[in-house]
Amino acid sequence: MKEKILIVEDQFIEANNLEMILTRAGYAVSGIARSVKAALQLIEQDRPDMVMLDIFLQGPATGIDLAKILREKQIAFIYLSANSNKEILDAAKATYPYGFLVKPFREKDVLVTLEVARYLHLNSLDTMIRNAVSSPQPPVITTESNFHGIIGNSAALKKMLEHLQIVAPVDTSVLILGESGTGKEKVAELIHELSGRSKQPLVKVNCAALPATLIESVLFGHERGAFTGATERRTGKFEQANKGTIFLDEIGEMPLDLQTKLLRVLQEREIERIGGSSTLKIDVRVIAATNRNLEQEVADGRFRMDLYYRLRVFPLILPPLRERKEDIHLLAYHFLQIYNAKAGRQIKSISPKIMDMFMSYDWPGNIRELENMMETAVLLSDGKTINQVHLSSAKAMEPPKIKTIEENEREHIISVLIRCKGKIFGKNGAAELLGMNVSTLNSRIKKLGIDKSRY
Repeated sequence: MKEKILIVEDQFIEANNLEMILTRAGYAVSGIARSVKAALQLIEQDRPDMVMLDIFLQGPATGIDLAKILREKQIAFIYLSANSNKEILDAAKATYPYGFLVKPFREKDVLVTLEVARYLHLNSLDTMIRNAVSSPQPPVITTESNFHGIIGNSAALKKMLEHLQIVAPVDTSVLILGESGTGKEKVAELIHELSGRSKQPLVKVNCAALPATLIESVLFGHERGAFTGATERRTGKFEQANKGTIFLDEIGEMPLDLQTKLLRVLQEREIERIGGSSTLKIDVRVIAATNRNLEQEVADGRFRMDLYYRLRVFPLILPPLRERKEDIHLLAYHFLQIYNAKAGRQIKSISPKIMDMFMSYDWPGNIRELENMMETAVLLSDGKTINQVHLSSAKAMEPPKIKTIEENEREHIISVLIRCKGKIFGKNGAAELLGMNVSTLNSRIKKLGIDKSRY
């Protein structure tokens, strides 16, 4: 028997449907409560392992009020909701739920969300991050700097990769969030590669690159004669991705009427070609990505709230390069190797002056900007060392943002360690260049969380 689950839901049909889903899957339903008061009584009588919790309940107290109590009691919980505004969403997020399900429930999404919530509860985020940062051989993340083409050793990146490896084999929808140039497409490819669908097609669609008049036909296909110019049947991207994965990049650009049709695909697992009279069943995993703030788009009425929650069964947040500067050295040399090979060059190094410049720059274009910069630098270099790059972004000319003393100290020590190739003591070591006692420097390195072995 799996975990005991308490259902807190004041709608009889929804609660009954959820109970049947859980029972069929082998879970023990410890009870159904229709109010916070009733839920607390049941929790005292028979403590559940997890609570499935409606946000809006009978009585003065809400599901969010109960969630705060569950946090104190260290009981995992998943929110249930048919609708909510941005204020409610923000309040719900502040309680750090282990999942969020939108009504009406699809059985597969319920069971996947429970499995993910169970993993996250048993492997608390604090523990995962602590292991990723301090353990020489973390239990999940490889200690190599190149994990399936994703480069870096920073804690922020490892946190994302921990979550990616949880969701990749589970076969549920994934929403990848991150600024332009952070590598969202690469992450989508890795999810597909690590999933049970890896031998099936991965079909990519850039929603921002398609005119609104064409995107429906591209996604769902059309029948011959469906509209002027439709001289033959066209198979849509969802059909092409059947049994595999479809990656919808820049999902925030999708028109509202198409969002409704995408929601149907997620709920019913079926599509209808334009001009068609029948539906087609499909088996497709959906991965979506955006650089937009979808919560704000929902609040402004430009993105459907129900679709947002359907997509974000498991969100992955990609950190911008300015928040993972420890990875800049690895990335720069990675791109140096790539463009050396492409251009037939044999450039060996990047000068300390250039690396210092990289470390102090904010990288508004993220990894893509660094890659483009390294490609240009390789082509223009006439020696064995990169001594010149072009920071063309206007942001490079702006005054730097104010940083804390510890942030400045950490970045400065890292840049010196890179210059010294990790050497701490002796002539031209980091301690000598910084004018510090070796033991004092080692103490500062430890306090600032710097892994000197990486440099």
